[in-house]
Amino acid sequence: MVPLECEGIRLFAKLEFCNHFGSVKDRSAYWILKSAIEAGDIENGSTIIESSSGNFANALACYCRLLDLRFIPVIDPNITRGNESHLREMCQRVEKVEKRDDMGGFLKTRLQRVKELMEQEPGAYWTNQYGNEWAVEAHYRLTGEELCQSFSQLDYIFIGVSTAGTIAGISRRLKERFPSVQVIAVDVEGSVIFGGMPRRRYIPGIGSSISPGLLRQARIDDVVMVSEQETVRGCNELLVRHGVFAGGSSGSAYAAVKAYLPKMHSLSAPPTVAFLCADSGKSYLETVFNPDWCNSRFGM
Repeated sequence: MVPLECEGIRLFAKLEFCNHFGSVKDRSAYWILKSAIEAGDIENGSTIIESSSGNFANALACYCRLLDLRFIPVIDPNITRGNESHLREMCQRVEKVEKRDDMGGFLKTRLQRVKELMEQEPGAYWTNQYGNEWAVEAHYRLTGEELCQSFSQLDYIFIGVSTAGTIAGISRRLKERFPSVQVIAVDVEGSVIFGGMPRRRYIPGIGSSISPGLLRQARIDDVVMVSEQETVRGCNELLVRHGVFAGGSSGSAYAAVKAYLPKMHSLSAPPTVAFLCADSGKSYLETVFNPDWCNSRFGM
């Protein structure tokens, strides 16, 4: 947990990129594999299959290598070059879909490919980060518990949403410890998670072409939508102003904090506010932190 300077509030960033394999998805990948092995769903010789925009696949690839399990990630063109290179180094087989779905994204196409692979591969196990209850439990027991131990009082938490496992687990644990905490979900324009109009998105790790089933378990008080331009500005301000080198969902969460400041400034005392930095900025050097890329995509 790192304190950041922000006028009128006590702001903290939880640096999930300090996890062993570099992102908040370490938690759910570890817990799902652990639970599935204990339940007998994964055995020696099983093949793990998952659709991912990068971080969850990276974590699974590392854990599967340690466990001597075969892993087939299903990715799409929005994955960063660094994440794709890592997966191709770690996995014997990587499936990359190229066709956009009816929402303008790739998620439905990836999930269809997962379904096909499940039928083709003997002993296949789909970790299903979009609907696996163990993903929620991971963030309830691990990420959420760490937040509870870090604060004596917490007034606001800002969390980027994609599969919704993170916000579901954290929100449930925090509401138990701090009943009045305000859980603010952060999404990007073009995502349909909270009923927005679908459109093409370029920054992975936040937003979705579907409303994930795990969202129903989240205890959310408000939603902030940010543009991908705001995501870029948030990432760069985190680096330049605060020295935090973080990725797209982190910049989105920080941008949401800033957008929410007028509401928080109206309080009688400075509130304690936290947000998640889900991964580091190193995978985004050729995109979010590349002026030419930002100009070509957003005219920035």
